Amino acid sequence: MRCRRTWRWRQVMAAEAGTGRDAPVRRIICPGRNCWTVEEASDAGVLVDARDYYRELYRAAQKARRYIAITGWQFDSDVALLRGEDLREARGESRLLPMLDELCRANPELRVYVLAWDFSLLLAMEREWMQRLIFNWTANGQVCFRFDASSPLYGAHHQKLVVIDGAVAFSGGMDVCDCRWDDREHRVHSELRCDSGRDPHGPYHDVQSVLTGLVVDRLAELFEARWAHSGGGELRLPRVSRDDVDFTPSLPAPPGSVAISRTFGKTLLPPQPAVQEVAVLYLDAIASAERFIYIENQYFSSRAIFQALVKRMRSSWRGRLQIVLVLPQQPEALREQLAMGIAQVRLLRTLERVAHETGHAFGVYCSAGNDARTGEDIYTYIHSKVMVVDDRFLTLGSANTTNRSLGLDSELNLSWEAEAPNDATTRAIRRIRVSLMAEHAGLEGMAALRLLAAADSGLVEWLDDVAVMGLRRLRVHPMSTVFDQSPLLKSLEPEELIIDPEESVLDESLFEALHRAEDGLFASGVRLLSRWLVGTGTERPHRAILPCAQDDG
Repeated sequence: MRCRRTWRWRQVMAAEAGTGRDAPVRRIICPGRNCWTVEEASDAGVLVDARDYYRELYRAAQKARRYIAITGWQFDSDVALLRGEDLREARGESRLLPMLDELCRANPELRVYVLAWDFSLLLAMEREWMQRLIFNWTANGQVCFRFDASSPLYGAHHQKLVVIDGAVAFSGGMDVCDCRWDDREHRVHSELRCDSGRDPHGPYHDVQSVLTGLVVDRLAELFEARWAHSGGGELRLPRVSRDDVDFTPSLPAPPGSVAISRTFGKTLLPPQPAVQEVAVLYLDAIASAERFIYIENQYFSSRAIFQALVKRMRSSWRGRLQIVLVLPQQPEALREQLAMGIAQVRLLRTLERVAHETGHAFGVYCSAGNDARTGEDIYTYIHSKVMVVDDRFLTLGSANTTNRSLGLDSELNLSWEAEAPNDATTRAIRRIRVSLMAEHAGLEGMAALRLLAAADSGLVEWLDDVAVMGLRRLRVHPMSTVFDQSPLLKSLEPEELIIDPEESVLDESLFEALHRAEDGLFASGVRLLSRWLVGTGTERPHRAILPCAQDDG
């Protein structure tokens, strides 16, 4: 039986632009369709890798007057925000919770709100225990910590957002936790990546944004809604008039308007309709591409994204694309290999074949440094979620290119789009894209940067040459899993898994089971179990993906 989620995404894609053809999209960003709202940013920047983000977060927190609101997938109370040379600017504590405690004791009006995902038991051994007690016993009650358990069954709260005084906000792919810190050099060995008594972790790459202006007000509203949805009650974050807000970004972000796109999975208690703006945004961006698509992401297992790329490549009346993907060499853990790695390899191999058949250039890469001690490559783990199309569109945030990120988990992306060719926004997007590619490739110098900037033709072929030589950081992605490394494991490779779903199979199934009086409890339980394990339940009529602009939760 054809998978329900595949059918559903095809309905979304068929509705695109109201036509059956893949006509170029004049504007990608469309409020009410693929974003919640578009707001002005007074200033904005991109923070590449956790050294730059943690340092700017520390600086902004030091100036907080009324509140610091933080939400994310994971937190660690003692993660160090300043390390190495950056410690010179520490005014006191530089670890997260001790710093917050110090700030609150110095300012009785300051309140700190921390909203963290009430994580799966599968992750219990990797998380800091008793966080509710650790955070809430700090600073005379000025720190309020909550676990968010309001996600759909099988879903996760995955948005990463910090708002301070309604004056400055941070959003992107980075959590404030252990095993994330690195700088843009991604050295093979670095003692600064050691934190909380652990052994140093490997090189790690991520991207965050920092913003000021009216867009911060809407992000504060989003935090208020998430807090209420988690059961924390009504929260009103005051906007503080401040003239001391400044930051030093890794790269300047495009000026002007910023779009806010969200993902929420449908929940019954508390009631929350599905919001899938990020999914539609990604699909619209891919459909609009005329010259190239650049994606760096932690995973690639989304059937919708895969189908959108295939559809665009098979549009014979349109120009040939340069498609560049930068991914981790492999997922971090075996469970992630099972969850996304197998599907990812299958999809990438198919895309490579389709590109060859249709004349498009398709390159998948990872980044590594060579260990002089052993001669082995040490790979940088890519955790960022960035997409650039034709240097006229940029989106970055928390949403992975997976089924669950586009339909089940809570996600948050910010996007910029140029209004005219080669305007200031286009130039800013190009600088960001080229800088990220240069970091992954280990390239310097104007000649190399000009070649990276010229993405119209030959980019993938040139990157392939750089990767094959192995003299820099760029590597051709092996597109293999742990099951390809052993004949025994290969025989155990599963054909289909539900670890990366688009929607919660359990939520509605349980609801239906409890409300069908004609069904016995045992029969309902058998049906529920079978649908959960193999995903072969009766297909429901398609429900349109609504923008839900009025639903902030």
